Amino acid sequence: MVSTQRVLFICSHNSARSQMAEGYLNARYGDRYSAFSAGTASSAVHPMAIEVMREIGIDIIGQRSKTLGEFFGQSFDIVVTVCDRAQGICPFFPGAGRTIHHSVPDPSRYDGSREDMRKAFRDVRDEIIRWIDREFGPE
Repeated sequence: MVSTQRVLFICSHNSARSQMAEGYLNARYGDRYSAFSAGTASSAVHPMAIEVMREIGIDIIGQRSKTLGEFFGQSFDIVVTVCDRAQGICPFFPGAGRTIHHSVPDPSRYDGSREDMRKAFRDVRDEIIRWIDREFGPE
């Protein structure tokens, strides 16, 4: 049996970016990685994140927002901060084999129409996918 590497994505509120990253890595590369996500504070999974992930066939509706405290004491092969604020608060994670910082804009901060907001979430989703495919994809 092949063991998977544990990956933790960290963001400020664990509502969009880290949730999309967790869902995508598990769906696309779940044979090699087990992804989790947490925030420096918890909130709720943003409905627009659920919607744009569903557009590409990935269902994250069962995911929930979690704080870093839920993961203290656990080991991870890779810890990824996906926003500058999370990196500032948590520049290292105890038990991390390797830490990566890849900042992605917060789509929930966009202040336009519903369709403009959907586009912002899609753009962030697509950036996360491109980065994960480069970082974790086939060698």
